[in-house]
Formats: sequence, structure tokens, C-alpha cells
Amino acid sequence: MLRVRVARWDRTAGGRAMVAAPLVGLVLGALAAGVGALVCWRGGSLLGAVAALAVLAGLTRGLHLDGLADVADGLGSGKPAEDALRIMKQSDIGPFGVLSLVLLLLAQAAALAGQFGHSPARGALAVLTAAVAGRCALAWGCLRPVPAARPGGLGAMVAGAVAVPAALAGTLLSALGLSVLGLALPGWHPRYALALIVGQLAATALLVRCVRRFGGVTGDVLGALVETAALAALVTLAVLP
Repeated sequence: MLRVRVARWDRTAGGRAMVAAPLVGLVLGALAAGVGALVCWRGGSLLGAVAALAVLAGLTRGLHLDGLADVADGLGSGKPAEDALRIMKQSDIGPFGVLSLVLLLLAQAAALAGQFGHSPARGALAVLTAAVAGRCALAWGCLRPVPAARPGGLGAMVAGAVAVPAALAGTLLSALGLSVLGLALPGWHPRYALALIVGQLAATALLVRCVRRFGGVTGDVLGALVETAALAALVTLAVLP
């Protein structure tokens, strides 16, 4: 994770950061894609996929994966919202969290391995698509109608801080950029834009579930949206021609 000097942090700055998050995904995705393509070239498609996922997890210090595990434990607990939020805030990971992490990483690795199996370049663009799709979901999780589940934390700072046009513009620009990059590869290049959009739909479905279950969003929910959007994008690429 890159260290940056923050001169000002409030709801306005937080909202702008969420809208600009796809640019962070572009940088992280490019680094992971490069490593994955290099490892694929020398060690095979599966190893390339694992290497790319490891780079993404390492650069983010597992932040979003941790959020996914916490949300899975909260949703799986079956307890009232207040108790579920308390479970999510604990530092340990329960059975639902472990199972979710294992299945998610297996699915991501399998989908990426198939893309790297076509070519290192196609696998690299799939990594980039997943990273950008995940960060696009952050803006949709912070739309103005979406409340915070608790008064403190990251969720409270950025919940409701993003306007719908800003989130839509970020997603459409990201989809356009991925489509342009897809022109360099043979085949149906709009699949990368479609994968990104499917990722947002999957993340939105999880967002609706979390808002109903917890009463709003938290930092953990935002992390889960990132991983859900990335997985949905990769699965979409795996099933498309």
C-alpha cells in the first residue's frame, strides 16, 4: 500500500477519493498484471494467476479481503444488525469468513488462469479489468442515498458522499478505457467493458443486501464490494468468448 500525505480529509475529500478510486485500480492492476504475465510466460497460466492475485493482496495488505470476510461473518451470523456489526468489528475471522475467502480466491484464480491460458496479454488485461471494476464499485457504495451503518469509521466518513452522475461517469469512462485496451487483442474487445458493468451489478446486489441487513455501509462493506465486483468481472470474462 502506498503512503501518501493527506492535507485534508472530510466528506468532500472522501467522496472525491471514492470517485477517483478506479485510477488507483488502474495502477494496482497494471502492477499485478505485469507480474502475472511475466510469471505466466515462465511458469504457466495457473501460477501467473496466483502471482497476480498475490500482488493485488500484498499491495492492499489484504484490506478488501478482510472486509469481505467480516461481511460474510456478519451476514452469516443471523443476528440483529447491532450484534452483526459487533461481530464484523472483531479482529478474528469466523467460519463464514474463511469459507468466503477460500471460495472467492479459488474462483478468481480459476477464472484468471483461463484468461492467462489464452495468452499472457489477455490474462493481464483481465487482471486490470478486475482491479478497475472493484474500485468502480466504491463510488456506487457511497451514493448519497446510502447511509452509514455506524457513526464512526470509514463508512461514516464516505457514506452518501458521491453523486450518481459522478459514479456513472467514472464507471463509463473506465469501461471505455478497457474497451480501447481490448482493441489490442484478437476477439471481442467489448467484453472487458461488459465485465466491468456486470461487476457493478453484482456489487450493487451485495450493497442492497448489506444496507437492509446492517442499516447502511461500513468500511468492511466497501471492501466486500471491491472483491465482489472483481470476482463478477473475472467470471464474466471466463464465460464470454
